[in-house]
Amino acid sequence: MKNYSKLGFQIPQVLLPKAGTDLTRWAVIACDQFTSQPEYWNDVERIVGDAPSTLRLILPEVYLEKPGEGERIQATQQAMKTYVDKGLFETYEGLILVERQAAGKTRRGVMLALDLECYDFNKGSQSLIRATEGTILERLPPRIKIRSGAPLELPHILVLIDDPQDTVIGALAARKAAMKKIYDFDLMLGSGHLTGYFSSDPADEQALVAALEKLADPAAFASRYGVSADLGVLLFAMGDGNHSLATAKAIWEQIKLKVGMDHPARYALVEIENVHDAGLEFEPIHRVLFDVREEVITALKRHFGSRMSVETADSAEEMTAAVDSQSGDAQVVGLVTPQGYALVRIQQPETNLPVGTLQLFLDAWLKAGGAARIDYVHGADVVTQLGSQPGNAGFYVPGMDKSDLFKTVVLDGALPRKTFSMGEAKEKRFYMEARRIA
Repeated sequence: MKNYSKLGFQIPQVLLPKAGTDLTRWAVIACDQFTSQPEYWNDVERIVGDAPSTLRLILPEVYLEKPGEGERIQATQQAMKTYVDKGLFETYEGLILVERQAAGKTRRGVMLALDLECYDFNKGSQSLIRATEGTILERLPPRIKIRSGAPLELPHILVLIDDPQDTVIGALAARKAAMKKIYDFDLMLGSGHLTGYFSSDPADEQALVAALEKLADPAAFASRYGVSADLGVLLFAMGDGNHSLATAKAIWEQIKLKVGMDHPARYALVEIENVHDAGLEFEPIHRVLFDVREEVITALKRHFGSRMSVETADSAEEMTAAVDSQSGDAQVVGLVTPQGYALVRIQQPETNLPVGTLQLFLDAWLKAGGAARIDYVHGADVVTQLGSQPGNAGFYVPGMDKSDLFKTVVLDGALPRKTFSMGEAKEKRFYMEARRIA
């Protein structure tokens, strides 16, 4: 594998299932989706049956902290070994261009292995690879259990570059007619279509590296964001899968003195996408509280005092429209309860984004026992459906402009956790490629 240490990545050696594998049953959606909708994962189980599938190589988070979690983790690692021993995979070393069609849009990416030595997920980091939102350390231990001792990694991680002229992925995509098509199939449960193209041409690799070098040039970086030339360059910013990459980093820090710096666990396989890709949209991530033990508006008034006002909304459509079209100094979030819909308006907010101001309240309220559990969900329909159920409450929040992401992270550090999502739930990355890490 060829390393580009100054750019923080390696050209990966990727494992893909051999010809004849039913790829629609092989590829399943990111493990952190549909965590409050077990019926989705029941459908996945039914579709996969006993076929080879990445479902057997991951632990859907709907099963976390449930009976049998330990057995499921052991089963995933055993399935990895079984698939390798049975010769299920073939190896590709080079560039893989990924095209994903979903919800009427097409977005493109390229597979790279990022160097975890160049990644720091702590707020205020100046590393080449950075988190874009807060990392919840308590979410790492179950993921560490899954990855520790596993022979393979399968990424649902999407990492962004800020490439307005599309010089990296766009230039590679322009040559896809000369590349080998290595997969081309429909994804399960209405999640669109996935196509992959492979190139081992040194010219394609050199062109990609040269384009990334220009993006990472310190002088160009300083000019682009209006910052001093001594500020650390941000080349790769986390899009989806922040906690998965943080897990890989945590394990690497634990083992690197024992295994040496050339070990494959130093790297993590990810898909790189351009934040300016026309097929990529940022969607808000809404909040749902379960087993609510205190009247929500009472708790909001206690936290925000006279800075907060509440007005009812006659429908979910009225609520979402008001949140999405808000302007002025006050921040507005939607509230869904079994009693109906409301708009929560907050003056003199603590953070620049409504989701950040809301999260400060939710963190304090949960810590005080105001509700048993929180989940982060995609789509207005999901937050309204779950929030209106007895004992629940949902918060509908506005999205953010994707073009603001890099500059915000460069100037302000990581955003509040679960600030944005790259697409709705069904548009999330599917597990397809694997890589040896042991």
